[in-house]
Amino acid sequence: MTRAQQTISLALLASSFPFWAIVSFGAYLLGKLGWGVLVFNNVPDAYDELMGEIAMAKKDLKGKGISID
Repeated sequence: MTRAQQTISLALLASSFPFWAIVSFGAYLLGKLGWGVLVFNNVPDAYDELMGEIAMAKKDLKGKGISID
């Protein structure tokens, strides 16, 4: 491989690296989000806390005269 071919190969590699870095990071984040959704039901304390906050918000809004249902 000549010096010119090495330079061209390096330039092609360097120019495509940002694209693949973004794609890889996006795939990682999608996987992490999917895993979080998958195991959400396995966290009963968080579910109970969320349902309590929703009930509290509904009660507060109903007290202010805003109907949600």
